[in-house]
Amino acid sequence: MGTVYFRASKRIFAMWLAILWASTAQAEPSHGISMYGTPALPPDFVSLPYVRPDAPRGGSITLGNTGGFNSLNPFVRKGTVPWQLRFLTHESLMGRSWDEPFTLYGLLAESIEVPDDRSWVAFTLRENARFSDGSPVTVEDVIFSYELLGTEGHPRYHGLAQQIDSIEKTGPRSLRIAFNTDNRELALLAGMRPILSRAQWEGRDFANAPLDAVPLGTGPYVVAGYEAGRFVQLTRNTDYWGADVPFRRGTHNFDSIKLDFYGDAAVFFEAFKGGDVSALREFNAEKWATQYDFPAITRGDVIKSEIPHEKPSGMTGFVMNTRTAPFDDWRVREALIQAFNFEFINDTLTGGVQPRITSYFSNSGLAMRPGPASGPVADLLAPFAADHPPGALDGYALPVSDGSARNRKGIRKAMALLEEAGWTAEGGEMRNSAGEPLAFTILLAQDSSENLAIADLYVTGLKRLGIDVTIETTDSAQYTERTNAFDFDMTYFRRALSLSPGNEQRFYWGSDAAEQPGSRNWMGVSSPAVDSMIDTMLTARDEDEFVAAVRALDRLLTAGRYVIPFWQYTQTQIAHIREMRYPERVPVYGDGPNFMPEVWWYDPS
Repeated sequence: MGTVYFRASKRIFAMWLAILWASTAQAEPSHGISMYGTPALPPDFVSLPYVRPDAPRGGSITLGNTGGFNSLNPFVRKGTVPWQLRFLTHESLMGRSWDEPFTLYGLLAESIEVPDDRSWVAFTLRENARFSDGSPVTVEDVIFSYELLGTEGHPRYHGLAQQIDSIEKTGPRSLRIAFNTDNRELALLAGMRPILSRAQWEGRDFANAPLDAVPLGTGPYVVAGYEAGRFVQLTRNTDYWGADVPFRRGTHNFDSIKLDFYGDAAVFFEAFKGGDVSALREFNAEKWATQYDFPAITRGDVIKSEIPHEKPSGMTGFVMNTRTAPFDDWRVREALIQAFNFEFINDTLTGGVQPRITSYFSNSGLAMRPGPASGPVADLLAPFAADHPPGALDGYALPVSDGSARNRKGIRKAMALLEEAGWTAEGGEMRNSAGEPLAFTILLAQDSSENLAIADLYVTGLKRLGIDVTIETTDSAQYTERTNAFDFDMTYFRRALSLSPGNEQRFYWGSDAAEQPGSRNWMGVSSPAVDSMIDTMLTARDEDEFVAAVRALDRLLTAGRYVIPFWQYTQTQIAHIREMRYPERVPVYGDGPNFMPEVWWYDPS
């Protein structure tokens, strides 16, 4: 009896070993991880390929923002924060290479380990990782950070938290995170969460911390001083723990970075011309061509640099809140797109040199293809055919006007669509069957002078249709509060998108985010088809399946007519003092906070 039991036990034990081996097969510690395939850089890489590893250190620069700030905590929903902080003062277990679509390399963690199915991920911390106060980064800090951000942090962190089954310490410097969903990106997302100090925040109100409770970070810079709403002074930590980590070598070279705040873009530009600001990103091609001829440029004290990129256009424009009438009707949304005289507005404000955004992933291989859907894209969309917005399957393209001020063709089409939707023009005013006027407000931040100019030109066309439109401006704090609460009819919208879209897409346009305050789903998309395309992206086992899902998603969003698209930026235009230099090699993603100021340096010669 005992022998039989022992033999059975041995068989059970052998089966358990087989299951354990299968779950850990191909799970070896690595210096990096890619969404698909393997990292491009070898384990012994010296620095990122677009970095000058021996870049000199020193110098001070001043960067400018418009608006103000009332918080220095970039990880909570409450308050308006200088957007640069989370890139300069805090770090994560892994760092992203901007020369590969989605690849991470060790930062606070020296290694990462995943099984083939990516159902879990394990990290081993670097022994010398430190917070800026000199205290060591521990496994307890990491676990605490995931739990804190997943409960009290900004809603953008909640999605990952809900997909974590367990987190456990597996050694003095190691931990393992298991997931409860089939989602290949989760292992990478786990590596990108900011790490906070348990000693600083345990037992404190993280979500509502006061301005002076600056989160302790591990990053190269620390907040050395500030004046609420006016400036933040950052200094490079001379004892920064990661200066010789390959991922960091040659980066964060300025001794100090000051963030100054200005009331609007015009004041900001004048401050730059006067030498109070060291660098400025210019997004208007006409202004770049005609207004950057001031004395400092003539003397050579200020340089104009153009940084190309290969990333998607993303979406920039006026977004319509579909949670309420009249924007819940696609015909009204299409009418408002037809009435937007892009060619005339583009020519007036940018000289017509900037091409229009044609879809959310335009300017990249992820963009939807023109004409009817075919192949794997059509197969993915087919089960939801009855619920698709018109054009999703057959093809949808934005209208093109003749460039004249009156836009007769667009106005005629808009009028026909409004009539089809039950609106008629009576006495010069568009009304529905109940006699209610078609009226709405365009909400803008006070510091958005270019958006105000676009809105002014747009309103002229809308009034010709008998639509009553009001432009409302508010300060940056109120603007953030209202957009977080979806308290607007129409407003300015910008979503930067990458070559590796993933879980953030749920936060941008997933159904669960449609009514989640603080989410980025401003338009209120709630579509099973959209959710399905995002799910397919996240579970795709190869690049072809992934690309098909993104192109299908692009079709649904574009044909959904949620945003009136503006122009795209095929390069970044940066004017900067001549002492600011950057490497000749530009990453695939071009410019961004991980390019300027991260890999730039100061050269007084």
